[in-house]
Amino acid sequence: MDRVAFFAPYPFEVGRKIRIEGGPRAGDWLVVGVTERKVTLRCPISGREFEWDRFCYLVEERDAQWPAED
Repeated sequence: MDRVAFFAPYPFEVGRKIRIEGGPRAGDWLVVGVTERKVTLRCPISGREFEWDRFCYLVEERDAQWPAED
């Protein structure tokens, strides 16, 4: 037997508050649009929106302050 890591695409929902930890998209985001292939996220600080291919995988879910305080 081998140790195996399993990943599944995150089921984005409009209105969901998310935090991406690490990578170029790191930070707090509000999900404002979802299609089968794309997700649109808004920064809660600047209000800027970005549309990206769906990319996130759920690692864990927990209660946390959002947006994060630096």
